[in-house]
Amino acid sequence: MDIERDPSRDDLPLMANTSHMLVKHYILDLDVDFKRHVIEGTIVLFFESGNGLKNWGSSSEETSPSESNEVHEFRTLEPYHTPVTNTRTFSSKMGYNDTTTCSKGEKATSDKDDNHDNREQASGISSSQCCCDPGNHGSEDFLLVLDCCDLSVLKVEEVDVAAVPGIEKYTRSPQLTVVSEELRNQIVHEIVALPADRWREQLDCYARCSQAPGCGELLFATDTWSLQIRKTGAQTTADFPHAIRIWYRTKPEGRSVTWTSDQSGRPCVYTMGSPINNRALFPCQEPPVAMSTWQATVRAAASFVVLMSGENSAKPTQLREGCSSWHYYVTMPMPASTFTIAVGSWAEMQPEACLSDDLAAGRASPPPKADFRYTGACSHMEYPCRFQNVSATTQDIIPHRVFAPVCLRDACQETLLQLIPPCLSAAHSILGTHPFSRLDVLIVPANFPSLGMASPHLIFLSQSTLTGSSHLCGTRLCHEIAHAWFGLAIGARDWTEEWLSEGFATHLEDIFWAKAQQLAPHEAQEQQELRACLRWHRLQDEVLNSAEELQVLRPNRENTGRVSDSGASVVKHGLNPEKTFMQVHYLKGPTRRQE
Repeated sequence: MDIERDPSRDDLPLMANTSHMLVKHYILDLDVDFKRHVIEGTIVLFFESGNGLKNWGSSSEETSPSESNEVHEFRTLEPYHTPVTNTRTFSSKMGYNDTTTCSKGEKATSDKDDNHDNREQASGISSSQCCCDPGNHGSEDFLLVLDCCDLSVLKVEEVDVAAVPGIEKYTRSPQLTVVSEELRNQIVHEIVALPADRWREQLDCYARCSQAPGCGELLFATDTWSLQIRKTGAQTTADFPHAIRIWYRTKPEGRSVTWTSDQSGRPCVYTMGSPINNRALFPCQEPPVAMSTWQATVRAAASFVVLMSGENSAKPTQLREGCSSWHYYVTMPMPASTFTIAVGSWAEMQPEACLSDDLAAGRASPPPKADFRYTGACSHMEYPCRFQNVSATTQDIIPHRVFAPVCLRDACQETLLQLIPPCLSAAHSILGTHPFSRLDVLIVPANFPSLGMASPHLIFLSQSTLTGSSHLCGTRLCHEIAHAWFGLAIGARDWTEEWLSEGFATHLEDIFWAKAQQLAPHEAQEQQELRACLRWHRLQDEVLNSAEELQVLRPNRENTGRVSDSGASVVKHGLNPEKTFMQVHYLKGPTRRQE
């Protein structure tokens, strides 16, 4: 393959200036519109900068196991929800340009999985008549840069967190009596700094602050890969608002979101955002060092089920006739790329009564109550960690649910529902405490381009895994379960290093699956040797028929993880469509041990 490639097209830019400010928490308040194929609403971002940023950024290089395992509901954002018609008012007022040029790339049909599927990116520019030109505004004001593409940004405003009743208790300085930027930023800093055992209070504060009124529009501009925001007169990060609200909507062709129909012919939408990850779903910071928590309220027609990366098994709240709201939250800091959502007419698949009492009890048992007794030292940043929760260490089968179109009910009953408990138990017997307190498994539409994808609390599986014997479904399920540890709780600092998580997950799928089948040692060894041989031949074929530069596991070599002074970087070959088909980062690590 001696095709000339343009590095400006092949390498995916990460534009966010994470060295200056880091998002600590996102709150999304969204409507799903299947008629227009858009998701629209607001996102509120809470930032940390200065000394807090230095400590937070260094610790985020460590990996982060799990969240609290106690399920609580928090007040949702309905009281402050602005109807969709208001966003149309904003679009008229702001004069955004909604045109775009789209160049679609095909996705691999191999068993490549998880959230690392590379596609050629659509380009699009959206700008506001009232926003500044970052190149001409002058260098005196601080410029916040977020990763963003294929979004229509309608308005950006500062959030007046000081207007929240009772919030004044989160200010330490008695001198801060007059509402000012310093006071608002101090409030955000104190909320961000709340200790892990006050996580419920912290999420509640975030939610209440996100509902506060705006206190001034901010200048903004968008280009192909970024959203740039200024506040006139804010020359440093300390002067820049630490809580901002962005009004936006996705575009039907946006590459983070897939609008399609399920196997029953009903409309649905899901996110599978690699390689651009979630920047076409919401403005965010994409580099893996930018780890944050989030809350999300999503409204859709009452006939739809909303599944999401969230610690709580959310149930719908009826807002009005024909419309329901779903609310999820996460307290474990993770990269924004791990946020996943799926909305469709899914049905929950219930296990048959013939399941053993032990497995049924394991499935139905509620998550253990929070008990933060430290059983060992964790080096990650502070948050409610399951590895420090004694009761979580013995929970070999975490609560789980299975969703699929009704037409696949029999296939799920025959295969998937029987496999989840032993696969979860096998993973626990090998690696110990599950990093996440619960799990949803969704059988995604037929156009899903791989066999599986792992996200926090949510696994996508292809319907192909339900056909034939249980072997394909079992090994794929074990692979995705392994990603809870390798890829989610533990991840690379550079998006080009996917071989780290994929190699471990590919190796562990054999071990988990042998344990789940309760194979004798010699049978497990025979099975693993056969699979290793097949992988070796597949790897040899790939090496002979692919560009050598795409076979390198560490394409940035000594520059791995290196960023600019602002925190910006690029993903090597991130937009190269050939990389979509590469299996080397799955196969090379686990195969090497058999050489």
